[in-house]
Amino acid sequence: MFYTHDSLYPENQDKLIISVAPYGPEWVPSDFPEDIPVTMDEQVQKAVDCYNAGATLLHVHVREADGKGSKRMSMFNELLFRLREAVPKMILQVGGSISFAPEPGSIAQWPANDSRHALALLECKPDQVTIAINSTQMNITELLTERDVAGTSMAEPAMMAAFREMSLEAGPSFYETNLRMLCENGIQPFFMLGHVHQLETVEHIVRKGLYKGPLNLCYVAIGGGLASRHPADLVEFARRVPDGAVLTNESVMRTIYPTNAIAMAMGHHVRVGIEDCLTGPRYERMTSVQQIEWCVKQAQHLGRDVANADEARATMKIGQTYASTDETLKALGWAPNRKPGQRGQLMWD
Repeated sequence: MFYTHDSLYPENQDKLIISVAPYGPEWVPSDFPEDIPVTMDEQVQKAVDCYNAGATLLHVHVREADGKGSKRMSMFNELLFRLREAVPKMILQVGGSISFAPEPGSIAQWPANDSRHALALLECKPDQVTIAINSTQMNITELLTERDVAGTSMAEPAMMAAFREMSLEAGPSFYETNLRMLCENGIQPFFMLGHVHQLETVEHIVRKGLYKGPLNLCYVAIGGGLASRHPADLVEFARRVPDGAVLTNESVMRTIYPTNAIAMAMGHHVRVGIEDCLTGPRYERMTSVQQIEWCVKQAQHLGRDVANADEARATMKIGQTYASTDETLKALGWAPNRKPGQRGQLMWD
């Protein structure tokens, strides 16, 4: 993104979109019983509470009645139908991992490709499904401290070992098929990217004509194979994102607060929720709603307006597609493709 001398003035920035991930499939209900919803009624009410607090995008996972993360499409359909009724304007974004919570004695792992592709065929269509680009290690424990996980299931050696060895399979055969199926079914992909090299792959995808739509993406700084916590990496990633994209920040545990503050100041958007963090800046337990309220307060300090649901949908261009590769590149702010024999810098006429 290109920053001019007045880019940091709040009146020149898009209104802030607050995304919330309140379901936390890696945790068990006893890890935070005051805030982890289990029953379908509780999961729907959690969405309502988050929306009323100021979140306009809901990152969706589903729990079974026993509290375990669900991998059943029927459960996703049921929750999505009910969410459409309870929070009709909220952007509903299904997590493409479905649930990577480990079974006893097994390492944590993402579902098979066919299961992830099935999200494109949900009867009740979400607005977005998250998509990972390029296979990588995803050791979500790397940045966790003993204090971060004290008193939770993640403090158990077996559970820590299970998540420590997790990897993410998202090679070309997966992401090309997944993108095609999502777009054919009118679902917007939301790109979850852990570093600039995955962003480069997204650019190649667009330049080859494999995706013709808005670029909504998240900088996933959770370590263990993805970006970590160095603020220079956050700034460099933002610098490499094209001007027509919508960039959201995600971190892990207490660094959601300083990195989200940086993102807000730079004009980007933020994600919070107990999927990413169970505490506040000083280790006090904070619910997903309280984390949203923290973001609203910080935005007020910065003078930045918070988007309502209609404004968030307009900013993310929900439901919009482009007719050609050239139209996509131009809308996203990337240079045109080079024509045969063309020399020099690439500019739009």
